Amino acid sequence: MSRIKQFDLPDLGEGLTEGEILKWLVAVGDVIELNQPIVEVETAKAAVEIPAKWGGQVQAIFHPEGAMVEVGTAIIEIDTDPSAGPAPAAGPPPAANGSAGLAGQPEIPPADGAIEPGMIGGPAPGGRTAVLVGYGPRTTAAKRRPRRSNDHQPSTGGVTPPLAATPAVHAAPAAPATPATPAAPATPAAPVTSTVPDPSVVPAGTGKTLAKPPVRKLARELGVDLAGLSGSGPLGSVTRDDVLRASQQLAVASPTEAPETGQLAGGSAGRSVPRTGSERERRVPVKGVRRLTAENMVASAFTAPHVTEFLTVDLTRSMKALDRLRAQPEWREIRVSPLLMVARAMILAAHRHPMVNSAWAGDEIVVKDYVNLGVAAATERGLIVPNIKDAGRLSTRELAEAMADLVRTAKAGRTAPADMAGGTMTITNVGVFGVDSGTPILPPGESAILAVGTIRKAPWVHKEKIRIRQVATLALSFDHRIIDGELGSAFLRDIGAFLTDPEAMLLAWT
Repeated sequence: MSRIKQFDLPDLGEGLTEGEILKWLVAVGDVIELNQPIVEVETAKAAVEIPAKWGGQVQAIFHPEGAMVEVGTAIIEIDTDPSAGPAPAAGPPPAANGSAGLAGQPEIPPADGAIEPGMIGGPAPGGRTAVLVGYGPRTTAAKRRPRRSNDHQPSTGGVTPPLAATPAVHAAPAAPATPATPAAPATPAAPVTSTVPDPSVVPAGTGKTLAKPPVRKLARELGVDLAGLSGSGPLGSVTRDDVLRASQQLAVASPTEAPETGQLAGGSAGRSVPRTGSERERRVPVKGVRRLTAENMVASAFTAPHVTEFLTVDLTRSMKALDRLRAQPEWREIRVSPLLMVARAMILAAHRHPMVNSAWAGDEIVVKDYVNLGVAAATERGLIVPNIKDAGRLSTRELAEAMADLVRTAKAGRTAPADMAGGTMTITNVGVFGVDSGTPILPPGESAILAVGTIRKAPWVHKEKIRIRQVATLALSFDHRIIDGELGSAFLRDIGAFLTDPEAMLLAWT
């Protein structure tokens, strides 16, 4: 058995087919242990750390940070027995969709009729046939589309060379042309040893500057000539930042080059004309958590008929109850917030109105006898809604600890995909932003979501007198296919009643 092993991006569950390399936690040459976290990957669900399947020494890293990698694609190479001497030379991993190891590396086509190792329908380790995740092997002969007539890259028999196998130094624009030398026969390649190549090199035979399609589009919009740029990306590829820097240099130089680009009439230097359009725009890729959230919100908004009801309640007694809890010695190490009281109220109200805790399933309604309480959390990667499993069975202290752990994990970007699946109802706290209320959209598969507004001191009629009380507005959105106005109103009323007088409601409902 070979001591050199290539670690593929694993299936992280929930039907995910790709992930983005956020951060490498190891480097080439590092000695790692079994189950040591080696890379942080963001999927459409969350960012997760992936542990190593073997211990040993890192020989190669095949994808840089920021690259999108398909499930089943090799991402790192490990020598499982580094003490046995120098590792044998090994080529780069079979790359999905014909792409080479690092993003931006040009594809060298295989011989006619051959299917690249790792491509769908092609050979895979162990004599298997490479297939798409979730599908069986192809039963028909695989065909490769004909090569384009303007493809000048030499064939290498279907073997993609390593990154360092075909470098060529950029020639200066004024340098005289030199005769082309005949291509040397292919020789065994050394393993890839770094994911950050020298930015001054580009693959030989490409004939043009390396840049991804979005970067080329941006360059066309800004009027930047890619041929005159020295790229700072992998293999010398031009990045978005390179194009923006070149555009800024053009903007600075343009007022002195021609009157129509910014000078005042008469040729005298004046203020440059303010630029508008794409030069003052930023394009943020929609991927990962943000893409999944967008798809779910669109699906929910245009599938479930939403109704939103509002109720303003007096939370003065609930706030005093929280103060008493914080004063207890056993609660001093636990983070206690008003959201704890809202969560307890929602769980108790769901026990009184079980139809609210259900899901629409076409020809039937699935009523759930458990509450997986979701808590919406705003993170740097977008909004996620992890949930507390079987929250209805937890004591108030256990619920407080679970909510604190949930928020802490979400803020750190460590929420596992399983923690965001299976929610039955959700709370979203818009009050932390100073917002009074809103009309939340249901997470898919749920029938009720409660938005909690900011808690403010306001004049309130209390015991027939106007007093300064702490009040907030609750907004309940629900699926009108399951919950009619009467049921939704009763559910929201009971939540408000608990928050208005929590001690009395605990005695009455338990």
